[in-house]
This record gives sequence, C-alpha cells and structure tokens, in this order.
Amino acid sequence: MGVIAKQSIKGALANYLGVLIGAVTTFFVVTDLLTQEEIGLTRVMVDAAMLFSGLAQLGTNASILRFYPRFHTPNCPELRDHGFFGWTLLLPLLGFTVLAVLFFVFKDNIVAYYSEEAPLLVDFAYLLLPLTFFVLYMTVFETNASVLLHIALPKFVREVLIRVLNLVAYLLYGFKVIDLDLFVILFCSSYAVAMIVNFVYLLSLGRVSFKPDWHFIDKTLFREIGVYTLFMTATVLAGNIKLFNSIFIAKESLAAAGIYTIACYIANVVEIPYRSLGAISSPVISQAVAVGNMDEVNRLGQQVSLHQLLVACMLLFFIWINLTPLFALIPNGKDYVSGMGVVLFLGMANILNSTLSIATNILNFSKHFAYSFLFISLLTAAAIVLNLWFIPLLGVTGSACATLVAYLVYFIPLLFLLWVKLKVTLFCRKQLSVVLLTLALFALNALWEWLLSPLILRIGDGIAVVIFQALIRTAIFAVLALVAVHKLNVSPQVNIIIEKIPGFKHTK
Repeated sequence: MGVIAKQSIKGALANYLGVLIGAVTTFFVVTDLLTQEEIGLTRVMVDAAMLFSGLAQLGTNASILRFYPRFHTPNCPELRDHGFFGWTLLLPLLGFTVLAVLFFVFKDNIVAYYSEEAPLLVDFAYLLLPLTFFVLYMTVFETNASVLLHIALPKFVREVLIRVLNLVAYLLYGFKVIDLDLFVILFCSSYAVAMIVNFVYLLSLGRVSFKPDWHFIDKTLFREIGVYTLFMTATVLAGNIKLFNSIFIAKESLAAAGIYTIACYIANVVEIPYRSLGAISSPVISQAVAVGNMDEVNRLGQQVSLHQLLVACMLLFFIWINLTPLFALIPNGKDYVSGMGVVLFLGMANILNSTLSIATNILNFSKHFAYSFLFISLLTAAAIVLNLWFIPLLGVTGSACATLVAYLVYFIPLLFLLWVKLKVTLFCRKQLSVVLLTLALFALNALWEWLLSPLILRIGDGIAVVIFQALIRTAIFAVLALVAVHKLNVSPQVNIIIEKIPGFKHTK
C-alpha cells in the first residue's frame, strides 16, 4: 500500500473517530454541563478565530499547495526545499500583525456592539487574538505536513486531540473543579497544544528549514506568488460564510448562539461525505480541465453532484425524522428544540453547497479562475446582509435561511458562467429523481405524523415509546428509500451496493 493510501486511510479513521467524540461531547456532555450562554461563547470564539485566521493567512494555505512543487528538492534534501517552510511562516505573520492592529483600532466598536446582549463575550475578547494565532499556525503547519504526504497525525490532532482536550475542559468546569475564567483559557489552550504538536511533528520529518532561500525566488516567481496569494485571500471567505452566523447571532444573545451551535452540529452531518468525495474527485477533474477534456469534466462533475445530492438528501431526511427522539434523549433537550428550523434550513443549505461545490473547483482549475473573486464577493456580501436582515426577523432560524439564500445567490450565476465559458453543467435528469424522491419521503413522513404518531402515542409518551417509534419509522423509511433508489436506477454504482445488502432481492 502506498504512502498516500496509508495516510488517507489513517486520516479517514481520525475523521470518523473525531465525529464520534464530537457527537458524544456535544449531545451528552456540553448540553448537560454548560449553559446555553457558555456553549454560545465557545462557539462564537472558535468561529471568530477561524474567520480571522482565514483572513490572516493571506492565502498561504492555497499557495503552499500550488507552489510547493516549484520549491521541492527531492534529489537534494540538504537544500531543505529552498527554505519553503520559512516562507510559509512569514506571510501569515504579516497577516496576523495587520489583523491585530485592526483589532485594537476597532476594539471599542466591537465591545460596544456586543456589550449589551453578549457581555460574556466582551469579558473574554482578550483571548480572541491568541486563539486566532493558534488556529492560524496550526492550519499552516498542517498544510505543510500535507504537501510532505504526512497528513495522518495533523488530521488526528485536528479531529481527535482538540476534541479530547475540549472534553477535559468541559468536565473540569462542569464538575466545579475550575471556574469559568480558567475553563475558557483551557478551552483556547487546546488549540495552542494542537499548534505545538503539529510544529514538533513537522520538525521530526527533517525537511523543514526556517531560513528562506532569498536567491531562489526571482521577480517573476515572486510576482506570481504574490498575485495568487492575494487573490486566494478573498476566496477563503467562500468556505467560511457559515462562520458569520454565530457571530451575528451573538448580537441577539449568546444563548441563541448556544442553540444554534447544537443545531448546526446536527445539520453539518449532511456535508461529511463530501469531504472525502471532493478530495478524491478534485485532482481528477483538475487534470481533465488542464488538458481541455470538457466532456470528461461534465461526466465527472455530474457524477459527483448526483451522488452527493443523493447521500445528502437521505441524510437530511433521516436526521429530520429522528430530531424529536434526539432532543428527547439529550440532557436539557427541550431547551434546544427551537433549533429544529436551523437543522432543516441549514441542512438544505449544506445539500446545495456540497452538491454544487465542485463547480467552484472547476472554475478555479480553469483559465477563468479570476471570476471567482466576483462570485465570492457576491457570496460574502449576501451572507452579511441576509444575516443582518433575517436574524432579527426569524431568530436563529434566520441565520440558516440567510445561508441558504446566500448559496443560491452564489451558485446560480456561477453555474451559468460555467455553461457559457466552458460548456460544463452539473445537472442531469437523475438529480430530478432524487429531489422528487426526497419530497415524497418528507410527504409520507408528514402523513405518518398525522395518522400514525397519535395512535402510537396512545401507548404512552415516555422516552421508551418515543425511541420505539423512531426505530420503527427509520427502518420502514430506510427500506422504502432503498427500494425506490434501486427501482429508479438513480446510479448503477449505488445499485451494486444496494444489491449486496443481505435479504435484498434484486429485481430487474
């Protein structure tokens, strides 16, 4: 087995282990030991730090992936890749310095904005810059490790170690071993530990150098790196618009941000499959775009979109029909039921984003990549304006609606441009079958709620009855969905998987 395969498998295992730890922590520890305000505080601080670090990178992560092959010295390891690692430290430091100056200049405005509804956030605002620094360089070190084909440990650090350290902080605070101040400091320190572990791991690989090779970069390469890096600074916002949600919700209250945090974690499950599917398909599509094989780009793009749409729609449906049992199971679940609208609309937004995100990759791989700046500017402006508009009207559900509409504003012109410039479309007839099947399942579930749920609840309304109904309903709808997907022949690849299920009778 090759290095890439081994690292990919280890990275995937770390990802799923992290999801498991995160689910247990979110649903059964955080909701029990922390108040809504405290949950909201940790969420807003992390989201703000991730947004700030994304801007402070000044496109460094994208530049590392694009330009490392130009610096790589496989036949002369003593050159240490012309000090490439040293270069990747300088630009984020510049970006962080500028960000820090702006933060202190506008600190009074930030405090005034949140002082009334989120005073707890104001109390811990002094930790935002250190947390941003930790997240910034944790990510830079992780990306450096990835180009050296050693991503498993940094992936473990991000997905598992941070969650375990956060869990320790939650437990220490929840059982009154430490006070709130020390809890928040420990929570932020988990990212410092992650940054240090990634740094030490990079040093252990023996290829990094802190000394940039000033003679290697000529004016042409310097200009190319500079233009690309500044351009990618703007594009980083495209993947981070959901970070705006909790930041704007906190203006209403940190309790609302806490409700949004729990609902968002549930809705984000819809996007998990795309992390692997997108990573696998992007290099292949990049190669097809590079050689001008638009027929292959069309085929691959439609396959990725179709399968992601199918998986995402099914995930959202089964999450939706099990939301009530989930809130009944988790501690203080009744306090978070108001987030059900967030799960639905943010789940729909995640379906849209994960299904069509491959369009962004196709555009960035093509010679028309500069148009991305316009679309991302449109997406960012739409996300900000819609959050400011919808949240006062609809509360936490408004933030999810804002994300959904912002994605529509972004993807509609993007898909039109791909068709005009590259003759590429992600749409196919099978996608309509998936959408209609999903709507039919939701309609049948509504009928179940109207006719069967009242009959079942006559047995009793205890947690055992709720779980019993959830299991029966999930099993019935799972069989219906499998049969329908198979009969509709949505995907030959999916049909092969379905036919391997024990007891499933294949009928042509």
